[in-house]
Amino acid sequence: MPANSNSIPVITPPSGPHETFTDAKAAVQRLRDLYDQACTFLRDRFEQSASGDQPDTRFRAFYPQISLTTTSHVQIDTRLSFGHVAAPGRYSTTITRPDLFENYLTQQISLLLEHHDVPVQIGFSDTPIPVHFAVANDPNITVPQEGVMSFPLRDVFDVPDLASTNDDIVNGVALKDADGVAPLAPFTAQRVDYSLARLSHYTATKPEDFQNHVLFTNYQFYVDEFEAYARLMLGDPNSGYDAFVGPGHHKITSPDQVLPVLAKLPQMPSYHLKRADGTGITLVNIGVGPSNAKTATDHIAVLRPHAWLMVGHCAGLRNSQRLGDFVLAHAYLREDKALDDDLPIWVPIPPLAEIQIALEQAVAQVTKLEGYELKRIMRTGTVASLDNRNWELRDQSGPVQRLSQSRAIALDMESATIAANGFRFRVPYGTLLCVSDKPLHGELKLPGMASDFYTSQVARHLLIGIQAMESLRDMPIERIHSRKLRSFEETAFL
Repeated sequence: MPANSNSIPVITPPSGPHETFTDAKAAVQRLRDLYDQACTFLRDRFEQSASGDQPDTRFRAFYPQISLTTTSHVQIDTRLSFGHVAAPGRYSTTITRPDLFENYLTQQISLLLEHHDVPVQIGFSDTPIPVHFAVANDPNITVPQEGVMSFPLRDVFDVPDLASTNDDIVNGVALKDADGVAPLAPFTAQRVDYSLARLSHYTATKPEDFQNHVLFTNYQFYVDEFEAYARLMLGDPNSGYDAFVGPGHHKITSPDQVLPVLAKLPQMPSYHLKRADGTGITLVNIGVGPSNAKTATDHIAVLRPHAWLMVGHCAGLRNSQRLGDFVLAHAYLREDKALDDDLPIWVPIPPLAEIQIALEQAVAQVTKLEGYELKRIMRTGTVASLDNRNWELRDQSGPVQRLSQSRAIALDMESATIAANGFRFRVPYGTLLCVSDKPLHGELKLPGMASDFYTSQVARHLLIGIQAMESLRDMPIERIHSRKLRSFEETAFL
């Protein structure tokens, strides 16, 4: 029962010395045991305290952590972009929800053990678990707002701390802590917990439902098409898909079941076509604007998806384009301003060959066009993303000149944000858009403007994104997670 600086007793669950492991599954099981022990302690103490007077003690439990110490400059396979540390030293990371991340943790720890031939240490960290996150997975417990209880919650329990809820690691700011320990993973436990809570709020689905391959769209039509595709897959016993989940945590497992629709949809409704191993496809309707695009990707990134793609509508900027033409982005003009403080505008966002090839091949497969004929309906080039939806209403001389000088072929409000955050979070990214209007050539987005060609192309657009994801799913993880996304000093964990 240690005491804090004010001599108020602090009660914590029992803790022992850190244990060493040379087996990844055993290490993850230990993480689960420690995490469950800590959360059970906090839940029990919270329930005991919630309806009574203020306890005369504080209650505190800590996140478990993984640590690795190596003294060798071992030569690692230089083709690998993750799974190893760059230099001798001590590395560690706090862990939350080891049940949710079990496969990920097992894979990452296995690679460390294989490449460095030293054990990992598992034990409690010195980072407290906020009580809000400890009870988050118990539907029978809700932490009330400050002032509702008879005593200040933060006087008895730890609450979320912005000092450890940030992106310093992925932004390259926090390379080592005060003790010289380097981060082992891109996110701290509390940063992950924060995003898991935000995902449930914004999408009305559980983090457990998100799949490894994520599609973003800015148009409701794609949701309808995604559900129709999901029902086809659920009716095919050989598809590998076993469930479809929509907002409100509603799930169907057969094509004839009804999927309830919420009376009020969340800000970014999400839909999940699931496979048992998590390699299915998630569709997120982020709506319009770079703010939503950043919010969604900020939080989905902690789930470490294998790829995310933008499949939405855009303005075509070339007279040779038609409504319904596809645009495969290979560069981005970033005027969205959403990430300027996290990723400077001078940072290039490179195209990823594996993603580009998968998208182009999917377009060819769905449209039945190949080679030079494919150019009739698809252009590859720069996509500009702005933060002003009504840019056409201002003096066009400045924007149009910049768009022309950049060689941009399309304009939207989300694609550059999604790609830039993919780059920042080391998540493979790509963009395939569909031209819905041509504002520079008199074809504004107005009722009745859509042609038959446009309508048929939009119907195929989502299928192209799905087929691209399915081809990426068959690709080895070492190949899709490109070294182009890794900086000088990287975390060992993907």
